[in-house]
Amino acid sequence: MRICTVLPTYNENENIAALIERLLAATSDSHMALVVDDSSSDGTAQAVRALALRHNRSGHTRVALIQRRDQRGLTSAIQCGIDTALKRYQADLVSWMDCDLSMPPEDVAALLTPLVQYNFDVSVGSRWVSGGADTGHGLMARTLSKFINSLAQMLLSSQLRDYTSGFIAARAEVLQQIQLQGDYGEYCIDFLCRAQREGFRLQEVPYICVPRVSGESKTGMNMLDYLVRGRKYLATIFRLYLRNP
Repeated sequence: MRICTVLPTYNENENIAALIERLLAATSDSHMALVVDDSSSDGTAQAVRALALRHNRSGHTRVALIQRRDQRGLTSAIQCGIDTALKRYQADLVSWMDCDLSMPPEDVAALLTPLVQYNFDVSVGSRWVSGGADTGHGLMARTLSKFINSLAQMLLSSQLRDYTSGFIAARAEVLQQIQLQGDYGEYCIDFLCRAQREGFRLQEVPYICVPRVSGESKTGMNMLDYLVRGRKYLATIFRLYLRNP
């Protein structure tokens, strides 16, 4: 089974090598890391190329890089990686995660287990189920996340606890049918809601979100950042609610 983890990066040179090394060490030889880099200025792409030289063998790719020159954004970077994983590398399963080491790469194997062993279609790394936690964000971010997720459960479906996870794995059939939509993290609410409405089977897997190891957070630097992004999350929830068939 061909498995690809998409890693969207922007100035993650301090984290990307450790992330990829830990990911490859924790997964099988059929698992590859696909970095989609949005023209980082800190040498992220060069670090990935060095890893590719070390890990790739003739006819077998474990590390690959896409450098985007004219396009930026988290959602479009993940979708670019998904498209490449499915078309170029013929992946059967695709996962994606943040690249700041807040999502432990060793947890990718557990994330894939519902798909590999129990025939689920989508697996969600969840901070808000038993065994999960968020120690990587402050009180303001955790409070906002819990509010948004509670609203999503109330208006969309109570099947999931963490609609804003961003730590996802899915079968190729799901990703061929559902394209990611949105600007930032709100894409996850949209994707998970539409996957449920299409009848796909979803399973949450607990994980502990830990503090970023190095570099600057892209999630939010102050209350204004959280309010601006939070507004998009809320708009996505109400749009999906009003379009509920």
